[in-house]
Amino acid sequence: MTPEELHKIAETELEAKQKVGHTLCVCMAAGCVSTHADKVKESLEQQIEKHGLKETCKVKGVGCMGLCMAGPLVAVEQTGALYQMVAPQDAEEIVKNLGKPPVKRIECDTTQPFFMRQKKIVLENSGIVDPERIEEYVAAKGYEALLEALTSMHAAEVVEQVSKSGLRGRGGAGFPTGLKWGTVAKARGDRKFVICNGDEGDPGAFMDRSVLESDPHRVLEGMAIAGYAVGASQGYIYVRAEYPLAVKRLKDAIKQAERIGLLGHNIFGTTFSFNIEVRLGAGAFVCGEETALIASVEGKRGQPRPRPPFPAERGLWDCPTLINNVETFANIPPIIRNGGEWFAGIGTEKGKGTKVFALAGAINNTGLIEVPMGISLREIIFEIGGGIPNGKKFKAVQTGGPSGGCIPEQFLDMPVDYDSLAKVGSIMGSGGMIVMDETSCMVDVAKFFMEFCMTESCGKCVPCRVGTKQMHELLSKITTGKATADDLAMLEELCDVVKNTSLCGLGMTAPNPVVSTLRYFKDEYMAHIHDRRCPAGVCKIGKEQLATV
Repeated sequence: MTPEELHKIAETELEAKQKVGHTLCVCMAAGCVSTHADKVKESLEQQIEKHGLKETCKVKGVGCMGLCMAGPLVAVEQTGALYQMVAPQDAEEIVKNLGKPPVKRIECDTTQPFFMRQKKIVLENSGIVDPERIEEYVAAKGYEALLEALTSMHAAEVVEQVSKSGLRGRGGAGFPTGLKWGTVAKARGDRKFVICNGDEGDPGAFMDRSVLESDPHRVLEGMAIAGYAVGASQGYIYVRAEYPLAVKRLKDAIKQAERIGLLGHNIFGTTFSFNIEVRLGAGAFVCGEETALIASVEGKRGQPRPRPPFPAERGLWDCPTLINNVETFANIPPIIRNGGEWFAGIGTEKGKGTKVFALAGAINNTGLIEVPMGISLREIIFEIGGGIPNGKKFKAVQTGGPSGGCIPEQFLDMPVDYDSLAKVGSIMGSGGMIVMDETSCMVDVAKFFMEFCMTESCGKCVPCRVGTKQMHELLSKITTGKATADDLAMLEELCDVVKNTSLCGLGMTAPNPVVSTLRYFKDEYMAHIHDRRCPAGVCKIGKEQLATV
């Protein structure tokens, strides 16, 4: 592949697009496919053929359009019209109205805050390009950043731009990406590796899965740029096997990139060679921790190991290894194309750029969003998210998955960034955001997440293996009205012990949901213990009381 050949692919694809009068884009991400988007796509293709429009109209599958609750979604590329909850029987009416005003009964309002308040960098191609065609990605400036890095920049300059951007790891810890890249680049070793962590295990989280399904080449390009920057020639994408669509599209994307020389030997005629392979995980939450992930890639049991040494020095097969998550790598191509200072101009002082969130729970607009760092929780939940369904009252929002905390109403106006979330007892995490209304029992919520952490503990260290089980037992006693004040004191003590003595991040952060609910909703704990009732009516003691009234 030469630079001229890359540009020729883009030109050819753009010329072909200009010849098409109407393009119907059908969301074929997992969420819409689960609501039979494949049948909608097939029906649209049949109607176009039936009406003799094959020469001027085209139907294509695209990635996630964001508003998952309204799927299947169909967009008309040339006009921007968007249809929601489309059924196969709607296809004929949609096709007949091409070039006319949209079909009102299924039209989705694209001027609502859900669409207007977002700023898309990672998701700029999602819902627009066909993830199964490399030509569409190339036409959307795909692989231009890799070309620029390999032909116009030294490896150190690439690291410098990433450092200038202020990008922090989007996997949860928020470690400065440029610093990590620089450490791996300076590390000594005959072999170095790049690993993309796609082991997204948080309940309610689907950000990385959606990116892999919607724009796989974006991640491959980011990894290749990282390989050049740190001196690695081999990359691995670790994805849980529960993401079959993401895995399929990734493998297809790798084959396409290899076929035209964008992965493999001497890319763009340079001395740089880079290969990528997919590794499947069995769904163990602990394998999201980088040292456990490395063990799993090596074919061992996924258990964390003490650090130091850190993976940047001794990682995969004891070689220097760079690990970032899907969203982090997806940010790299636009940073290289536009410069680190451009990215640093978005967001807050300590939280640069944008963040992708999966909105779930008691919220009207469930789906995938991307917003600038520093936006408030209130804007996300009540404007972009459309507020709480059925006139219910907001109670809390849980960020950061099982490792995060539950944030009450008093902090709705706080900015969403790493430091602000940490101050109120939560974390950014990979981007899960679960909203709860007044019908949620916060003790029961804490028990749910503790059960998850207890089940997912690898068992290697005693504090996590035993501590999470004891904490779950105490929470169970509270929710059944059998606990005492001593049990509550023991629960608080265990939170401290597990947090400060566990081996890895799973155990260290497992108490967060308990700590945050004790901090902001302790009255609910006291009601369960002293009054033997559940204020939300969720726990058995609350239901028993209602039955006797």
